[in-house]
Amino acid sequence: MKRLALTLFAVMSLLLASCASGPSRRVSDPAANIQQLTVRANGSWSLDVRIDNFSNVPMRFDSIRLAMVIGDVPAGTIEGHAGLSIGPESADVATVALVPSSAAKIVMADALARGTGVTYSLEGTVDAGLETGSLHSYRIKRSNALAPVPGLAGVLR
Repeated sequence: MKRLALTLFAVMSLLLASCASGPSRRVSDPAANIQQLTVRANGSWSLDVRIDNFSNVPMRFDSIRLAMVIGDVPAGTIEGHAGLSIGPESADVATVALVPSSAAKIVMADALARGTGVTYSLEGTVDAGLETGSLHSYRIKRSNALAPVPGLAGVLR
């Protein structure tokens, strides 16, 4: 009887200990893409950069540095201090200004005049970390397309 009680106590202790550990933390590489591009009157662009947190824990996104190419033309480097805390498996938007290259302005003006979309690619880093931890630079490489928004001049999504 004493042996059965001791075995039962050991099994129950192991079960209780396994419940105390909680779910594991999974930190995954984030993603970034252009949610909206607005061509301003002075020729600069306002970019809404969507940052996706695929981790199952909240992450702090500090800075972004992404080289942007429109079509086959380098547009410039998107740099900014995101300063975003993004919850687990969620996304948020950082608005960043960009003064594009002359060639990129021509590509964009042509696409807007014809009412067609443009392809773009982003390559660079996003600095992020756990809410209480140090930052890590994540490599980003993304290609996508933007299309004009009907009724909103100079806006592509």
